[in-house]
Amino acid sequence: MSTFVVFDLEFTSWPGALEQDWGAPGQLREIVQIGALRLREDCSVVEEYEALVRPVVNPRLSAYFTELTGIEQERVDRDGIPAAEALGDFLGFCRGEAVLSYGNDMVVLGENVGWARARGEEVKNGFLAAHFLNIRPWLNSLAPETASSNVGRLWQVLGLPKPAAGNEHSALFDCYSFAAAIEHLHSTGTALPEGCLRRS
Repeated sequence: MSTFVVFDLEFTSWPGALEQDWGAPGQLREIVQIGALRLREDCSVVEEYEALVRPVVNPRLSAYFTELTGIEQERVDRDGIPAAEALGDFLGFCRGEAVLSYGNDMVVLGENVGWARARGEEVKNGFLAAHFLNIRPWLNSLAPETASSNVGRLWQVLGLPKPAAGNEHSALFDCYSFAAAIEHLHSTGTALPEGCLRRS
């Protein structure tokens, strides 16, 4: 069976952080939520992955982040797992797959792996066993109306039915929105970008 993975991250943020590229002192893009879907070539879902992660440098979520994502401090404190564990689990989920993002989330992933290792924590699995691809340029070129859209709004911009329960800026919902956009383009006869499918 030929499969691939789509993923999305939610990470710590503050007012103006995006515009400043997280350049203010102490502001790091620490992952708080990972969402991923393993999809067949026809974009049907084989498996979901979701994890809440406890940030280390900024363990208290900003009000801005909570309002944006709906992720409450209490939930992260109760259900969040250590960063190294979450990163290792997710990289294990991706093993042997092409792993697609809508933007450069793999850079944020790499930052977080680096920080965990710098703290002396073991991150099981690694990047070399997966093939990460940012397919936003491909998607935007085929559907120019998506160029200014975040991943969680792709379904809406393309006029598609809401793909799952939830809302944008929830990592797993954003994955369903992303998958719906890929499926929509694929259904028109558009081939997936080269390197997106690997035989398992």
